[in-house]
Amino acid sequence: MVRLTRVQQQERTRRFVLTAAREEFTEHGYAAAKVDRIADRADLTRGAVYSNFPSKRALYLAVLIDMVENPTADEPPPPPAQPTTTSDALGAFARTWLERLPLVGDTASGGRLHLRSLGGVLDDERGRTVLAQVVRVEALLLALALESYEQDRATPVRRVRLAELALTLLDGSGHLAESAPGFGDPFDLARACEHLAGIELTDTWEPPYLPYVTPARPCEDTWDPPAELTDRISGGRADLGADGLITVLGAGRLAAVEEAVRSARPGEQVTVVVVTDDAAETGRLVRLRITDLVGCLRRVFAPDAWRRVRLVLDDAALVASAIGLTDLDDETESAVRVRNGAIVARAHGRGAAYAASTSDVSTSGTSTADASNDTRPKGPTS
Repeated sequence: MVRLTRVQQQERTRRFVLTAAREEFTEHGYAAAKVDRIADRADLTRGAVYSNFPSKRALYLAVLIDMVENPTADEPPPPPAQPTTTSDALGAFARTWLERLPLVGDTASGGRLHLRSLGGVLDDERGRTVLAQVVRVEALLLALALESYEQDRATPVRRVRLAELALTLLDGSGHLAESAPGFGDPFDLARACEHLAGIELTDTWEPPYLPYVTPARPCEDTWDPPAELTDRISGGRADLGADGLITVLGAGRLAAVEEAVRSARPGEQVTVVVVTDDAAETGRLVRLRITDLVGCLRRVFAPDAWRRVRLVLDDAALVASAIGLTDLDDETESAVRVRNGAIVARAHGRGAAYAASTSDVSTSGTSTADASNDTRPKGPTS
């Protein structure tokens, strides 16, 4: 008889719970689902379910993450030929995203699960606030991919507003599919996204608070980066030892991701580390949305579309601890600049990424504001 280790038994129990929960949510939907029935389906006690997932919402988010990361349906169709224009790329992305729309024959509850619906799930202010911040990150990631098609332009172009419009259209189609199944033709929606690329938008990035950001503190601290962390954009290992900017953001400050990207120095790596004091729900919400979007992006855009940007979900606060941060919460915003294996600048609070990236660090470790960098945030640089 094969004896399972404790870790193996825990993983087996977790898998039983996820399978049972998916059946329950498919049959009854999120609101009407019962943890007691999930426990019965898994032939476990209610306590065993809660020992793995502290709430029904945490369990629902875990089911969606499992669906996204471990699809059981047929393999998705191969990606189309590499798009050559912004318009083509946006259309290809839309077609990929629209594959989540409910299928013919899906029950109402099963269709919502396939859609990754969060309707009725985020019924608190914190959940809605975090979702709004995550959507800003989604728009930026899509925008950076679109901007990669226009690198040769004399004037840098920002495509965040275009990305926001496309995501608004697609998310809206998802809500309609949830409440009015069959309404809206996916091919029309994809064509509409293609045409969005032709709309002239005034799209600049120059936050008015940047001139008032507190300068970074110069230092010469040893940097011992955690190893084996995953970059959620590429799916590979996140190398935190390279020269560049490391920004640690709470789930309520994720909109500052763009500040880190736009402020970065040419040639330096940008690593955004997301932390939370609630890994079970807030952490899972961020992981679900980012993983889901990136899965679509990878099928359309070349791997180098995001160039030097890395995104790490640090539920265990390994990076934050290595930097020396404590008392993490949704409003955490801190940044360090790494050079030659050492931390040479630190900044905390609003504008931390800009302060750390634009600091002019001398070989002696002193730092002054670099006036030549004042114009850098006015346009896309990464």
